[in-house]
Amino acid sequence: MKKLISIFLMGTTFFAINAQNKDDNPLLKKWTGPYGGVPAFNEYRVSDFKPAIEFGIQEKLNEVDAIANNQKPPTFDNTIAALERSGETMERVSTVYGIYRSNLSSPEFSTIDREMSPKFSEFSDKINQNKKLFTRVETLYNSKESKKLTSEQQRLIWLYYTNLVRQGAKLNDKDKEKVAGVNKELASLFTLFSQNLLAEEQNQYVALKTEADFDGLPNEVKNAAIAEAKQRKIDALGCIANTRSSIEPFLTFSTRRDLREKAFDIFVKRGDNGNPNDNNVTLVSILELRTQKAKLLGFPTFAHWSLSNKMAKDPQKTLDLMMSVWEPAVKKVHEDVAEMQKIVDAEGGKFKIQAWDYRYYAEKVRKAKYDLDQNEVKPYLQLENLREGMFWVAGELFNLSFKQITDMPVYHPDVRVWEVSNKLTGKVVGLWYFDPYARAGKRSGAWMNAYRNQQKLDSDVLTIVSNNCNFIKGTANEPILISWEDASTLFHEFGHALHGLCSNVTYPSLAGTSVARDYVEFPSQLLEHWLGTPEVLNKFALHYKTGQPLPQALVDRIERAANFSEGFATVETISSSLIDMKLHLATTKIDPHKFEKETLDALHMPSEIVMRHRIPQFGHIFSGDGYSAGYYSYLWADVINADAWEAFTEGKGPYDKEVAKRLYDTVFSVGNTIDQEKAYENFRGRSPKSDALMRARNFPIVDKKK
Repeated sequence: MKKLISIFLMGTTFFAINAQNKDDNPLLKKWTGPYGGVPAFNEYRVSDFKPAIEFGIQEKLNEVDAIANNQKPPTFDNTIAALERSGETMERVSTVYGIYRSNLSSPEFSTIDREMSPKFSEFSDKINQNKKLFTRVETLYNSKESKKLTSEQQRLIWLYYTNLVRQGAKLNDKDKEKVAGVNKELASLFTLFSQNLLAEEQNQYVALKTEADFDGLPNEVKNAAIAEAKQRKIDALGCIANTRSSIEPFLTFSTRRDLREKAFDIFVKRGDNGNPNDNNVTLVSILELRTQKAKLLGFPTFAHWSLSNKMAKDPQKTLDLMMSVWEPAVKKVHEDVAEMQKIVDAEGGKFKIQAWDYRYYAEKVRKAKYDLDQNEVKPYLQLENLREGMFWVAGELFNLSFKQITDMPVYHPDVRVWEVSNKLTGKVVGLWYFDPYARAGKRSGAWMNAYRNQQKLDSDVLTIVSNNCNFIKGTANEPILISWEDASTLFHEFGHALHGLCSNVTYPSLAGTSVARDYVEFPSQLLEHWLGTPEVLNKFALHYKTGQPLPQALVDRIERAANFSEGFATVETISSSLIDMKLHLATTKIDPHKFEKETLDALHMPSEIVMRHRIPQFGHIFSGDGYSAGYYSYLWADVINADAWEAFTEGKGPYDKEVAKRLYDTVFSVGNTIDQEKAYENFRGRSPKSDALMRARNFPIVDKKK
């Protein structure tokens, strides 16, 4: 959990607990043990969270008040550095709280989460609206003496100042109170949205009742469905859980069109079923409150406020970029659908391709056109081998080595831990926690967390990062086989982890992934490229039975088919990005169904595809503010990623040591110590060019301006 997150995004009311309770609460104890201390997951109880949060909040507020009321003139050390040192207890507590929220949610925890969410918001606003604190920060920001500080220190002052202003530090007392009220309501609604979505995913499934219901499914998908039914204790041979990792393989391989439709239906209607977990009223309230907040803060729309601290700055720039890619992507989809429809017609199917047919017939086209069957590739993609492949890539690019350690407390038996060190010097740089499997209480998707940021403020503090995924376990004692798309996701999230592990800065608020939202996806998307390199495929893509690497002929077919699904993937993602931006440019109340339909109709959305995240299930933008009016970030970062990859291909290839060192020096190690546009220019020697993305996706280059 980043320092800035605790200062600017969190919040709560203020309670104190006595010293005896503090000593009894393991969440309040400093992390002990090796590596500068690690979370004591074996000691924590859900019942400890509320008193720990209340104590941590009050301690943090006391520390901030002491900084704000300091009678001495503000200096970098007594104000900014003091803020960086403050709130250590709250940092630890909020980190573990976030881990439970994402990975171990339960009815008991959900109750506490609903109670604490608005209090976190109050806490945040108490700091953001502290007049004396802002005066000290503003004085430093405008001070000529500050120009004599190091560039990293100047950057940190700028960051504190701009974040405080952005959160309303310059507003009058009346408007500050209004903003605080809005933030408190939003915090509760974010939690409600998230819990509704989790309930839909956990409580809905497609039962497979007969052997015929398994028709077409690869063995690993079939085994996973059988294991899922046993775990849920339902009266069926198997079941398909309502999560992407279960639904998408079923839609790809099941020959049962009726069951594909059922699976598709429960997935795209999450949060949109008119039941107690329906999210439509909640998301409309969120949008209305965001509009109020933006106007109070002096912005025409929430999108303008959201982009005020992003690289893009202007919503129109993001719309222009998205539309420049949208049109060729839609054209590609129409071409692909025409090929699929030919197969349907040839088979005597008397139906038009629907959204629940797309993946199934796309797979048939892939096989017919490129002689490539995903089931032919999957036996070579063992999760554990690919993890070793990621480690090897990290060693080749950044000289990192990984050693598993088994004596660390973890929050679930699925979690494993690795010590990460520099293989040239032997110096330990951090820990990597890996939680790969889906389970009840764990949110869907894949992500990276920083349990502790790297810093050198008072001592050399090691970072602790994690990667969390939702792969299906399947049958015990058998290797976990994953799809090529899942393997790409694995490398993607590991890219985020490397961004944290490579961090080499002084101040925790500037460390690792603490960069602009539309830049943070760049390092992760870039790392995906190394999955398909011959070095990784030959060493780590080994058949789970024979141990033989992917045959070169199969590698060649994979390369030829690399852009096959780009139209689908682009339309699926950018439709969500466009909806997100247009939602947050709107200033009047919307009807979610009407807005979604009319917007997509105007875009000529292909009927055979749905948004990757429909509005009532769009957790990226309604479970918090992180990606709100910011889902475009994946495309924005992909422009940078495609351009950066060409730095390697124009050089000596993917493992060019000189380019890799420059990437480390200018991107992976510097965090937010430098403006991200300048950081990229330092790497590439110029700004990124969007035509690299068009080349990467095999689209016509229609816009050469980013």
